[in-house]
Amino acid sequence: MPELPEVETVVRTLRPVLLNRRLARIELTRTDIVTPAGCDLSERLRGRTVTDITRRGKRIILTLDDENRFYVHLGMTGRLTVESSNAPVEKHTHFIANLSDRGRQLRFRDPRRFGGIWWMGRDSCDERMGPEPLSLRSAQLSKRLARTTRAIKNVLLDQTVIAGVGNIYADEALFAARIHPLRRANELAQDEIRRLNRAMKLTLRRAVRHRGSTLRDYVDAEGVAGAFQTLHRVYDRAGEPCRSCRHPVERIVLGGRSTHFCPKCQPPSSSPPAPARHRHG
Repeated sequence: MPELPEVETVVRTLRPVLLNRRLARIELTRTDIVTPAGCDLSERLRGRTVTDITRRGKRIILTLDDENRFYVHLGMTGRLTVESSNAPVEKHTHFIANLSDRGRQLRFRDPRRFGGIWWMGRDSCDERMGPEPLSLRSAQLSKRLARTTRAIKNVLLDQTVIAGVGNIYADEALFAARIHPLRRANELAQDEIRRLNRAMKLTLRRAVRHRGSTLRDYVDAEGVAGAFQTLHRVYDRAGEPCRSCRHPVERIVLGGRSTHFCPKCQPPSSSPPAPARHRHG
């Protein structure tokens, strides 16, 4: 699933071609990708100009000239790209917005349909979303972790605690901070929390510089794949030597998600965490 670095890269590559452009004819081939159900998205977008494009967590937020907003969530396989109007339309392209002045189209394609388009109107996008990790202070993180006995990996995936971090960057940040993914969140020492907060920021910023990670489906708005997957320290490297100590990277399933870590660089705690359920966002 695209996470903060991938979504931020899409936003940055959308801005030059979409900002201050008018949305002309709208083609929506599947209405079930739109929330709320029954929303006439085509009517609300037609003729409107995009005045701002931002990111909140894993959401791509577009603001219109009438101050209404909508956001796109890429889910697991979603792509939001700007392409020539003459380019072949790929299968599973559910939304096309023609840009009136450039012979281009904004297209949303999502084979597995875990993503979609949410009409916000003038409502806030912050409901039940945690703070952004790139601006999170260690004291804020400490307060949030103190409230739960869940495994720290599960907590990092909870979008109500921190918005934008997903499976890849939780594994990478925990490795950089030398914290085992099964450690109880409320048992982390203050120096460990500071290390984790710093590691999240460094990992996410580095991933943004490399335009995110492409494991299968992700591309930016220009159709370009990311490169950060070549720099992963532990994620998707089970059985391979740790880049720091050469011990084999291990993989476990935690909260239904693959979790990768180095048992030598990330020593386990003495007591296992309470079971936890992963929250999507």
